[in-house]
Amino acid sequence: MFTIATAPKPALQSLQQDGLCLLQTDELNATLASYRAQGLGSEHPPTPAWHGDWSALTGAWDRLPPDLHLKDGGHYRQRRHSCYVQTLATGQLELTPHRAHWQPTEYNALHGGFERWFEPVEPEVASAAAWTDLISQLGQLFAQVRPTPHWHIEAHQFRIDTAGGVGRPTPEGAHRDGVDFVAVVLLRRHGVKGGETRVFDAHGPHGLRFVMAQPLSALLLDDTRVIHETTPILPTDPAKLGFRDTLVLTYRAAAFQAPP
Repeated sequence: MFTIATAPKPALQSLQQDGLCLLQTDELNATLASYRAQGLGSEHPPTPAWHGDWSALTGAWDRLPPDLHLKDGGHYRQRRHSCYVQTLATGQLELTPHRAHWQPTEYNALHGGFERWFEPVEPEVASAAAWTDLISQLGQLFAQVRPTPHWHIEAHQFRIDTAGGVGRPTPEGAHRDGVDFVAVVLLRRHGVKGGETRVFDAHGPHGLRFVMAQPLSALLLDDTRVIHETTPILPTDPAKLGFRDTLVLTYRAAAFQAPP
């Protein structure tokens, strides 16, 4: 377990055997193309809409409002949040009415146990073909690992910056999210060092560490089997602002997490 092979295994095999999968941009492109083709019933998959159109969406990360719920007193995180329900039988992806993000303290000791309201993802982003294709195709992949009729999906846009000297992608430390699967898609790294991703066996001592650096690379995690964290980022030039932009998607077969 926890070996990222020189010749990567298919994403489905990696998730089934190892509980995680790291896909570089071309590998993510090929993986999503295959699932889009399955949905269209085509033997010759077209280029997924997400791959060609993401450049039109990355500017949305420049418009993220601040995260007002950071309990460590920091001002290094901006984010937006929206939720979807995916019906696997029909392929329908439905944007839900805006709702709070909630996690139990069992999974997030720092920010769990209370409802956190964030501004929703901008409508033109939430309905863009690149965005919805990515979410849907990952849902199809995860359903191959753990079959389910529906996914309850939360989409989080994050920017972590170094305006205060240091930015913390996971201030709660190594954690699970209380879902079935997590996808972390890197959009941009600018003027930063650090930000090492660490993934550990949730039931043993093994783990691995690496830096996600390639735009539109993705880390896929079986949240029932692994815990994860990303170390703080620092500016490469203290006189200039650095930042790290990600899209984090969580997939849960049961209902959305909510207060008891």
